[in-house]
Amino acid sequence: MKNNTRMSRINDEIFKEVSQIIRGEIKDPRVGAMTSVVRVDTTQDLKYCKVYVSVYGDAVQKESVMKGLKNASGFIRHLIAERVNLRLTPELIFKLDESAEYAIRMNQLMDEISKEGKEREVQTDAES
Repeated sequence: MKNNTRMSRINDEIFKEVSQIIRGEIKDPRVGAMTSVVRVDTTQDLKYCKVYVSVYGDAVQKESVMKGLKNASGFIRHLIAERVNLRLTPELIFKLDESAEYAIRMNQLMDEISKEGKEREVQTDAES
């Protein structure tokens, strides 16, 4: 998809507003403080906007947060319509982004592999 400067500015503005709304204006207890917006992708016709959200917690907490965001999507859309000057306010589709957790897990695995390699070197040196 072609990403021109207008779409970049719209995505940035929606990103900023959704982040502020989630952080301070949603009263739903399911949407906790450990929820953050990672990325926003709006379609060219401004009908839909995918909001990628990162949630810290286990699978039950993630599912709960996603249900809370889905229930609050109308409220969030209403606030965005008031704050962002667009002819059409896109429908918000919340998606769970697990890339940060994936990166942390891969880092842990790499650390384990390097520790095992160092232990093998020490054992080999001790045998010699």
